[in-house]
Amino acid sequence: KFRVLSRFEYLLYIGIVFIGIALDQLTKWLAVRFLEPIDTCPLLEGVLHLTYAENRGAAFGMRLEVGGAIDWGKLMLSLFRVVMIGALGYYIYYLTRPERRTPRGVLIGLTLILAGAIGNLVDSMFYGVIFTASTPLTVATLGEGYSTFLMGKVVDMFYFPLFSERCRHSEHYLFGTAVNHIFEDKSGFNRLSKTDLISKDNTSCF
Repeated sequence: KFRVLSRFEYLLYIGIVFIGIALDQLTKWLAVRFLEPIDTCPLLEGVLHLTYAENRGAAFGMRLEVGGAIDWGKLMLSLFRVVMIGALGYYIYYLTRPERRTPRGVLIGLTLILAGAIGNLVDSMFYGVIFTASTPLTVATLGEGYSTFLMGKVVDMFYFPLFSERCRHSEHYLFGTAVNHIFEDKSGFNRLSKTDLISKDNTSCF
């Protein structure tokens, strides 16, 4: 039997997105104002540190280097974020359809990812406009921006030394599971097992 989401559940998922964005921006604002001068603050020594960092690119700092007066790589990345946020938002809406029978945990997890993605987009949209440039000797302050709209740096603060020093091939499993969930058996795809997704060759560290 199909389960139709109630109005409360729709409001719950929308609320998770807005609360997630608010918390994302609050923690980043505090990081810019107070964490940057002390460099790093261990919460669990060797496991979880609060470390101020500015990311000019995508995941792991990857970016497209394009010469010229305009950083086209950064602009393309920001526009790509807009497209992917729209696609993820539509995918979440698609998963709320009764016939999909999507577990609540999956929807909550995806809405949290959406909130984080929107938070990063806010960084690139406005942080370069409202904050001054930070350096190892100076803290960013509100004032004349260091860049233009959509060209700001994304603020990061969570650093996991334990996992950065080990191989994290579980990401292969998560990616494969997501792909398998999209295509499923309807398109002739067999369900992938964990051993299929994490082969012996996938042992290199990122």
